[in-house]
Amino acid sequence: MSSDTPGKAEGKQRSLPPVLSKAPPAAMVIFGASGDLTARKILPALARLADRGVLDDGFTVIGVARTTWSDEEFRTQVAEATPDGGPKWKALVERFKYIAGEYDHPDTFDQLKSHLDEADRIDGTDGNRIYYLATIPSVFGLVAKALSTHGCVGPDNDERFMRVVVEKPYGRDLESAIALDEEMHAAFEEMQIYRIDHYMGKETVQNVLALRFSNAIFEPIWNRRYIEQVQVTVAEELGVEHRGGFYETAGALRDIVQNHVMQVLALTLMESPTSTDADRIRDEKVKLLQAIDIPTPDEAVDKSVRGQYSAGTIDGKAIIGYRQEEDVAPDSQTETYLALRLRVENWRWAGVPIYVRTGKRLPARVTEVALTFRQVPFLLFDHRTSRDLRPNTLILRIQPDEGISLEFGAKVPGEKFHIRSVAMDFSYAEAFAGAEAADGYERLIHDAMVGDATLFIRSDEVQQAWRIVDPYLQAWSEPGAGLHLYPAGSWGPHMADLLVERSGNEWRNPVIDLELSGGRLTEFPQ
Repeated sequence: MSSDTPGKAEGKQRSLPPVLSKAPPAAMVIFGASGDLTARKILPALARLADRGVLDDGFTVIGVARTTWSDEEFRTQVAEATPDGGPKWKALVERFKYIAGEYDHPDTFDQLKSHLDEADRIDGTDGNRIYYLATIPSVFGLVAKALSTHGCVGPDNDERFMRVVVEKPYGRDLESAIALDEEMHAAFEEMQIYRIDHYMGKETVQNVLALRFSNAIFEPIWNRRYIEQVQVTVAEELGVEHRGGFYETAGALRDIVQNHVMQVLALTLMESPTSTDADRIRDEKVKLLQAIDIPTPDEAVDKSVRGQYSAGTIDGKAIIGYRQEEDVAPDSQTETYLALRLRVENWRWAGVPIYVRTGKRLPARVTEVALTFRQVPFLLFDHRTSRDLRPNTLILRIQPDEGISLEFGAKVPGEKFHIRSVAMDFSYAEAFAGAEAADGYERLIHDAMVGDATLFIRSDEVQQAWRIVDPYLQAWSEPGAGLHLYPAGSWGPHMADLLVERSGNEWRNPVIDLELSGGRLTEFPQ
């Protein structure tokens, strides 16, 4: 199937919010409209877009789910999910429709076809369709097939567009991802499929491109000659909350690493694209993923550490272990922590260790990429004067306080000659105070509406990411696969420290230091 770039709306700008172009008229069909994702993320994002004047007057929503609601009950639920929605949003909500039915029943799609035709006639949606699959993954292919069978799908042309937004997880392994692609491509062209990852909507993730390719001071040193190691950390204080049943089927690798981490890693390490065209950027991301060494299952054991949180303490509060969580098996072998040592086999990154980790019930909520530079060839200063000097590090903070920090050495004021590490800090909140920034879903939904696929994941990206992680899944399926417990509130199992220490390195553990960092997550000697 074709992977050509979807057509872009006339006059669309790719600048930072709040400058977003007005979307064309369209009917958005949300499958899973009664679900948690719709209420927490999709509807609030649409409400913000409406009140910023981004949604066309010819926009409407048709909800589809198994829950037996009427149109009015659906509108009530929408209103409850978007209490801050303004007049523009409330006016649109008045015409939203709802279909209660099974995702494989003909009546459901007969009603949908009728509602879509009515939306074209009455609401002015002009035949434009966005199908949003916010359901459980097992019905993605089922819905796509039913849409095609009942005449709800057609090719994009100059007069109309039809697109489908697919939530993660996209498959459970390489085999299932390929099978899902076949089902989706039987109904939609590749250019019509928008695989969403909300991390790609975060400002810092997008700013990686600007940081690397618009600044002469960074691009020349963004390689193996100057960078000693790269670390990606996705840490959460929260546990699985009420998602124990889901997490038992996923684990940290499927939930975070295969999608979020691989996308962030690809943007951070890829070569410069030839233009900002969506497919030129995605081409380079795929090339980077193809350069990541794929281990055998035996090698995967040596290059990974799996962990699971046990009882502990966070902020003085007692925390139960994962196996005591709701809907979790008492002998569960699901990982809530994962550390990997990766290798990129290309000219730019050969020999540079890439460390990746993610975990729940860690001491802080923080997502960051840290690039540590090589030491100077010869340090003039003895240990006494430079004991607090750490390697120069560039930190891309993705959450919670989006920004960029550069750590370097400076002399401490005073008569004695003493050097320690300090940080130059850039914060989005401070630098762009007053600017209305779109959240991840708001930005990505807008891009799907205007046909900009830059921040969405292409089929070959998904499959290559699964090729990278599949050996780990295979290794862990064997009896006796290692799983190391770590107390809630710690930075993970001790074996993860050894994974890094083998190369003479250590994890960069962010901590909160109110006096030195103004409350931001940063690193100081432990």
